[in-house]
Amino acid sequence: MSDISLSKAVRSNLLSLQSTAEMMGKTQERLSTGNKVNSALDNPTNFFTAASLNSRSNDLNALMDSMANGIQTLKAADNGLSSITKNLESMQSTLRQARQDKSFQTSSYAMGTVPTATVKNLAISGGAVTGTVNVALNTADVAAVASSRVSSGGSDLTTDFDLSALNGQTVTLTDGTNTSTYTFTNAATGQKAAMIAALGTSGFTATAAATGLNFGRADGKEVTITTSNGAVATALGSPSATVTSNGTEASTGVVKTVDELVTSINGNVGLTGKIRASNDNGKLRVENLSTGDLTVGGLSATNTITGGVTTANIAGNSVRADLAAQFNELRDQLDKISDDASFNGINLLRGDNLKITFNETGTSTIDVQTKGGVQLNSAKLNLFNLTTSQLDSDTSIDAQLATLKIALNDVRSQSSAFGSNLSIVQNRQDFTKAMINTLQTGAANLTLADMNEEAANLLALQTRQSLSSSSLSLASEADQSVLQLLR
Repeated sequence: MSDISLSKAVRSNLLSLQSTAEMMGKTQERLSTGNKVNSALDNPTNFFTAASLNSRSNDLNALMDSMANGIQTLKAADNGLSSITKNLESMQSTLRQARQDKSFQTSSYAMGTVPTATVKNLAISGGAVTGTVNVALNTADVAAVASSRVSSGGSDLTTDFDLSALNGQTVTLTDGTNTSTYTFTNAATGQKAAMIAALGTSGFTATAAATGLNFGRADGKEVTITTSNGAVATALGSPSATVTSNGTEASTGVVKTVDELVTSINGNVGLTGKIRASNDNGKLRVENLSTGDLTVGGLSATNTITGGVTTANIAGNSVRADLAAQFNELRDQLDKISDDASFNGINLLRGDNLKITFNETGTSTIDVQTKGGVQLNSAKLNLFNLTTSQLDSDTSIDAQLATLKIALNDVRSQSSAFGSNLSIVQNRQDFTKAMINTLQTGAANLTLADMNEEAANLLALQTRQSLSSSSLSLASEADQSVLQLLR
């Protein structure tokens, strides 16, 4: 081609067409890709800056899936906590229903004949009573214990001797009701038998001793010994106005009335809050304040109170017993809810740890876990299966309600903590979405083409190309005019 010579006009138009074609190619590329920078050759600075921005955007976009999974995991835990809260409220309602229920069973027993030779008891056992509690029905008969006054340091009165020095003096015995008196006479001897005989009347006893004279009463009444002067007291070995102090009078046992039995039962610390007694029109009414069967002993075959060997049962509160079973079922469901609150293999209520990364360098993360990393279940909340006896008393139920209140507070506190974590993750998710948009917009601003501008450029280039083609044709026609001259 170097041997071919083109005119200046043709060569100029040809170069213009080549330049226009090249610009049209670039414009068409921009229109087809939508980018004004398609390679580092177009604009190295914009190309690599946009690539960096897009790379970070892609890294952040990859973290969005982890955040989305984390949010669902937290929502699953929140669902579990909401259900556990409702479950605890149901358990609370069950206990309150038990506390309000007063359908305790009662039985009434008529008073029979209670023998008083020994103390007879009403024996109460079972129900909420620990062991057997005996309530006395009567006091026992008391046998007489003779009173006595043993002389000390007096004259030897075991034999007769001269007591003429005491002539005219007296000895008096009294028990407050009966009196026996002896006056010494002029007889020199023989006085001992007469004195003992005289003082041994009206139930008194007088016995001669080497130390004087012993006094007393077989019926146990206390005896006052009074002498007329000191010589008599010295001879007898008993100071004047001495009182015996070791006798016991015989007595017959007393059977308690129904009202006295009511007082004894209700005042017994072993029965307080476990049974309640009242007077049912002259009968002893016993109320079983428990869920277990109560046994009342000390009855006759006809169920009258006699201190006998027959026993009778009073059924327990079946409503409270059934509510204990309902409480235990709700407790089991609480644990099942805790076990089922998982998402994608992670269960925060079992104490699993959820780690969520927020940036592409891994320097911004959050660890989500229960307090202490322990499983949130009935054992952690100090809730255990109830025995029916734990619903026997209102005090016991109140203690269970107090434990439930603490459990509810713990669950609500954990729910609040997870809610705060969820808010953080959602906030970071929104922030990351905004950052991705910002990065992508920044990259687009560096590389995207203005399609309107490029379309206008293409149209202009097409016009230019058409004009250049026409110019090239005219230039070629000038060269062809020489050929016409040769013809």
